[in-house]
Amino acid sequence: MVILTKFKSKKMKQIKILISSLLILGIGFVITSCESDDHSLGDMLDKSEIDYEIIQDYSVDPGGNTVILKNNTPEIIITWDYGTGRSNKAVETVRYAFKGDYLIKVSAVTAGGIVELDPVTITVTEDNLNYVNDELWTALSGGVGNSKTWLLDLNAEGISKYFGGPLYFYGTNNGWLEGGDEGCYGEDCWNWNPDYAGNTWLMPTGDYGSMTFSLDGGPFITTNHLMIPSIGEESGTYFLDKDNHILTLTDASILHDEGRDACVDNWGDITLFSLTENTMQLGVMRRDDCEGAALLVYNFISKDYSDNWVAEDLPDPTPAIDLNGGTLSDLIAVTSTKTWSLSPDSPFDWTDLEGNLLNGWETVEDYPDWASYTSADQATVSSNKIIFSADGTVKTVNSDGDELEGSYTVEEGTNIISFSDITPSFNMGGWAVATTTSQNQWKIVKTAMTGSTVTDIWFGKRDETGKDEYMVFHFVLGSSSVDPIEEARKLIVASLTGPTGTRTFKVSDTWHVDWLNADLSGGWTSASTFADDFTSNSWVWTEAVKAGLQDPTLTFTANGSDITVTKIQDGVTTSTNVIINPEDNTLEIDMDLIAFTDAASWLPTYGPIWYICKVPLTAIETDGLWLGDLNDEETEVTAIHYIISE
Repeated sequence: MVILTKFKSKKMKQIKILISSLLILGIGFVITSCESDDHSLGDMLDKSEIDYEIIQDYSVDPGGNTVILKNNTPEIIITWDYGTGRSNKAVETVRYAFKGDYLIKVSAVTAGGIVELDPVTITVTEDNLNYVNDELWTALSGGVGNSKTWLLDLNAEGISKYFGGPLYFYGTNNGWLEGGDEGCYGEDCWNWNPDYAGNTWLMPTGDYGSMTFSLDGGPFITTNHLMIPSIGEESGTYFLDKDNHILTLTDASILHDEGRDACVDNWGDITLFSLTENTMQLGVMRRDDCEGAALLVYNFISKDYSDNWVAEDLPDPTPAIDLNGGTLSDLIAVTSTKTWSLSPDSPFDWTDLEGNLLNGWETVEDYPDWASYTSADQATVSSNKIIFSADGTVKTVNSDGDELEGSYTVEEGTNIISFSDITPSFNMGGWAVATTTSQNQWKIVKTAMTGSTVTDIWFGKRDETGKDEYMVFHFVLGSSSVDPIEEARKLIVASLTGPTGTRTFKVSDTWHVDWLNADLSGGWTSASTFADDFTSNSWVWTEAVKAGLQDPTLTFTANGSDITVTKIQDGVTTSTNVIINPEDNTLEIDMDLIAFTDAASWLPTYGPIWYICKVPLTAIETDGLWLGDLNDEETEVTAIHYIISE
């Protein structure tokens, strides 16, 4: 049986736009071209002139769950607000999963304005849960009769418990990641999945609130936007199009950051990227005037997953340090013996596990009273020495002249030094003593360089009371037969020319450039910025730029203590001498280096002063060589990335 509510106009022309849906919410207008009848542009139609039908089809569902909405007036657009969603289709099929009374509000957009039509109430007498009996509906809501709460995957401590961060970026033709061509459904497909730890600018840390999807009596959603008080709490409905992986919210919006709130026109028009029992990724379209059209994909975890999450018990990180020669043994002992003395200016401090100084004391005047270190202690502190020899022996000399001898081993990769038959111990003025852990170990957690020679080392004693920190002891390169400037020169020559005396480089075709501060700190690009993404940064990275980097080479050749460099590009060979300045860690090259093509043709090729930057020379085989050009204003360094040519 079919129950028909029919409203006729004097004239009509039928337009059919069919969509089958359950609970469609917040649909934007679809403009359908149609021919005009007798009504001139600008006329306001009377209710009696608008022909539409609301059909409750009992032949499909005994409870009347299926309702068909028809607009039979071609020159207008009707908006249907049917309680569990909204639509402006000419023919809309609504399937109510739950019994109850549903008020259908009808309004017509005419040339002369909006006409509000009489609402219609239909009654559904039985549930038909087949419409929501699906694994995706269950993953989203917990299933019929239940509800499920979701959180943005970023908490007040800045921790993302499952994803790398709370927000990823995708092209406008990306979508459900398990379908298409690896989640691609058109031409504009790309992604950038930044980790939050390295990109805290993405959004502030904090409690972003929660959103709860329910299937208890209906598809209801409640949200609480704790980070956007202007939105606050919301209550609405939702529809999951499981086949097209579209989630639509009515009178609600997904959790998001306030900074991007104005860059999305409809926070309820959502592309589903992934959905499991514990995780969910929801994409919304960023407007073109907000850094370009793209899908902002917000990453969520279920509240249950969050409540039961336990941080992985990871080993302490090993801070990146310059080993100044390739191995830890080379760093502390060179090829024979190296002496390190406690710094009289800043002999001790504390660092976090990443090697960042917690106090940053640089002079004796910086120390507070509780540290009990004054200028009167400097002379005795600086007389404390530790001498490492390349044969594995070690000697300590304290401020009283007492000498002890023993042996040491190094653990490459973790920078841990273990002592045997000796326990280094040095008094540092008041109560502070430089000594080892209960395992008789130190860990090198920080180094500093003069030119390209490591002249300062912070040996760390790991806290054993539960704090994630080191007490660090600052030693400086002491008297030895080693000239640090000459050692720096040798390192530059050896790194650029390799073990055979000649080494060839090419510009990296996956990560070719970065921009640094004038002091060589910072940098905003990464290995994932360029690669095969030729659209996001097309102002400096295109397929043509990459193609132009395949053949040109730069070869450094040792000539005694000097270096020559030879460039081959476009069949032309040019060479010149390289002037090494180890104190400034620079190379002076009086010729153009490899030139870029296409969008990157503006990048610098002539220094003549090039700064060795970004990564230590000891990592040249894995991380390559970065040469930086300081701009004329001396405010920014453009760093070009060279890698060893295979």
